[in-house]
Amino acid sequence: MKTTVTKVVGYVLTCMLLLGTIPAEARKDDRYISVSGVVKDKQTKKILEAVNISVPGTSIGTVTNAEGFFTIKVTDSIHARSLEVSYLGYLSEIIPLVGKDVEGVTVLLTPNVSSLPEVVIRAMDPALLVRQALEKVAVNNPNKPHLLMGFYRETIQKRRSYINVTEAVINIYKTAYTEDVTHDKVQVYKGRQLVSPKRGDTLLVKLQGGPNYAIFMDVVKNKEIFLDEQSFRDYKFRMNGSVMLNDRSNYVVSFEPNLVQPYPLFYGKLYIDEQTLTFTQAEFNYNMKDRNKITNMILRRKPHNLRFKPEELTYLVTYRQEDGVTYLNYIRNEIRFKCDWSRRLFSTTYTVLSEMVVTDKTLKEVKPIHYRDAFKFRSILSDRVNSFYDEDFWEGYNIIAPTELLESAVSKLMKKYK
Repeated sequence: MKTTVTKVVGYVLTCMLLLGTIPAEARKDDRYISVSGVVKDKQTKKILEAVNISVPGTSIGTVTNAEGFFTIKVTDSIHARSLEVSYLGYLSEIIPLVGKDVEGVTVLLTPNVSSLPEVVIRAMDPALLVRQALEKVAVNNPNKPHLLMGFYRETIQKRRSYINVTEAVINIYKTAYTEDVTHDKVQVYKGRQLVSPKRGDTLLVKLQGGPNYAIFMDVVKNKEIFLDEQSFRDYKFRMNGSVMLNDRSNYVVSFEPNLVQPYPLFYGKLYIDEQTLTFTQAEFNYNMKDRNKITNMILRRKPHNLRFKPEELTYLVTYRQEDGVTYLNYIRNEIRFKCDWSRRLFSTTYTVLSEMVVTDKTLKEVKPIHYRDAFKFRSILSDRVNSFYDEDFWEGYNIIAPTELLESAVSKLMKKYK
């Protein structure tokens, strides 16, 4: 059995962030301009979620939220002239910076889906392509320690109502991609939480997870998720055409279970840069036929008279190239499940969404995060997050902007706290 995979998938829900002193790349003391707007498909006008918004030539960036909205803060000290908007399957767009705050920008991205010649797809072995990309990891990905700054958010919905919102600015220490993932660490810089005051809104099931997704869901480094040698026996791979990402052509390789194992397996897609063979994106979800296996893996504790039923469990991991090196960029995990109580007629549906976006990074004079300051895997996020609350949480930091629905929910919760 893949013991590492069991640990990885177990990190699905709320964890505690430990307070410590960290050398975060804070922007609070710098002057900055703010740009906000929405990103849509040019043809259909459909909003686009998880679109990359970045400053070219730097590591500063964020992503659009579920409503296609974004806000990004750019410090004056870097003298940036433009923003780049990029998304899988679309041509990139440039937003000029005019030296002052800009609100209400609408960015329309043009679809650019190009299919590889059919003869090439037939001739290419997808499993061999994935192996070749793995061999290039040492060249394409960081070969020395680096420190990433990230914004992390967890939301818990009971039916359609938000009952818990937890956010944090975190630092992520990552070793070279040729080293073991267990040496990587996460630490909190500041955070906050809003919880529904209603007694019935408490989520009683206990699952593990949290900001350490920034370590363990990095599928390129933590290959035991589905890119180790065992996975080439567990899965069958297929060529699935190509798409454009950052104006570069990417192979698309789909994969699905090839046999039955004692642990649950995935269905998904890998995106591989055609020229450099670097991994640019991974989308995957669990085969929900293995509900009992998934429950045994992710469920930590529940009341004896409650039945836990996982409905959907999906992941998205993206990477961004900068100066010929590919860095972790964004991680999204969503789990939807039902809770049935004995002697109750209807079940209750919960949705837990975890997101982490890298907003900046440091490459020079990087020091490891000490164990005593690191985020602990078995702790609960909501237990201690308020101990490092900061009223200026938003100032100067790039985040994933709240959706309108989330803002409304937060506003209602804040009124009830007053």
